[in-house]
Formats: sequence, structure tokens, C-alpha cells
Amino acid sequence: MPQDLRPIYSIGAVARLLGITPGTIRTWEERYGVISPQRSPGGRRLYSRTEVERLRFVKTKIDEGIQPADAHRLLAEQPEARSERPERTTQGGARPLILLAERDPFAADGIEHFLRREGYDLDQATDTLDAERKFASSSPQLAVVEILLSGGEGMGLCRRLKEQRRSAPVLAVSALDVPDAALAAGADAFLQKPLDPLVLVSTVNDLLRSSASVEPGRGTPQ
Repeated sequence: MPQDLRPIYSIGAVARLLGITPGTIRTWEERYGVISPQRSPGGRRLYSRTEVERLRFVKTKIDEGIQPADAHRLLAEQPEARSERPERTTQGGARPLILLAERDPFAADGIEHFLRREGYDLDQATDTLDAERKFASSSPQLAVVEILLSGGEGMGLCRRLKEQRRSAPVLAVSALDVPDAALAAGADAFLQKPLDPLVLVSTVNDLLRSSASVEPGRGTPQ
């Protein structure tokens, strides 16, 4: 898959997904130098799925009783290491609701088709005002926001949605290559269009799993 079509996660989303603190992630990177996320021009950490899975490998080894230094050494010896990713689960058979804020009706229909097929319910909005109203009234578990919505107001929408409810992940999407700006606006992850259906679904699964996780563990070995 081309690098620019891979999902990009914020450090906060990665921390929630793995159940560790952002501080622990930074410490591991600085102390051991094995995992090196991309850096935006502004210095923001941008994590691809590869870095997420490498961090998951380290945490799994630490949970098994291995010291952090040894876990990173093992990772360095197996740079393509992956750990099993749990399947998406729902509580009590409920179908998670996703708010889709997308200006292009054809793109929206395609996204809705793939997410509904995976067991999600969708509520569509075609402009920022409608998106904010539906976000407040229906309390979706996740929002997918097109950055160019309402003439380029998607960034502001990401920020306002996170201000309303920080626990609900926001996935920003756009044909523009603006991951740093999207994450700075509050998005938990960014995908560049054209969207790969499998990557879209797995990214949504990741974000919903991270939002359902317990608070990042304290006292994780560093």
C-alpha cells in the first residue's frame, strides 16, 4: 500500500489503543531508539499502523514479564513483528453509531456501504452545522470528517466535536495531504483519499476499540 494511503494516528490515539501513557511511548522512543514515528514539519509525532503494531509487540512482551530494554532488543531483531489484533466487539449486540460528515454524496454512499457491512450504523451530514447538530443529538461513538466539508471547515469541525465530547474519536479524511493539521485540530487519526475500504474499516475498528479501553495504565514499566 502506498505510504500516503496508510492511516496516521495521533500519539493520544495510540496510547488509548495500547493502554499505555503518551509519556511512556515518548520515553521508549527516546531511550531505546527502535521505534521512530514520522515527524511533521511542526514536530508532531505521526504514527502509521506499522509503528502501532511495533509498539503493541513491545507492550505484549513487557506484559509477559520481559524488561523494556529486552523487549526493544527483540523488536529490533524482528522489525516486521506483528501481534494479533482483536476483532471488533459490541456490547449487548448493539451496533455502534458513526457520524459521517462528507460533502460528496457518492463518497458518502461508498463509505456507508463498507461500514454498514461491518456492522456499524451510519448517520450522514453534508455540512458542518448539520454535523454538529447530529453529533449532539445522537451521540455517535465516532465521527468521520471530510476536511473540505462546507468549503474547508472540516478542521474547525474536528476541533469543535472534540470539545463537545473528547471520548468520541474523530477520523479526518481528505484528498489533501494534511495529517499534521488534522491531528493538531483534534482528530485522532487521518486517512488520505482515495480510501481503501479495508484500511478504512480497520482504522475505525482501532479507534473504537481504543475509545472503549480502560484509562491508560499507570505504572507501565519504562
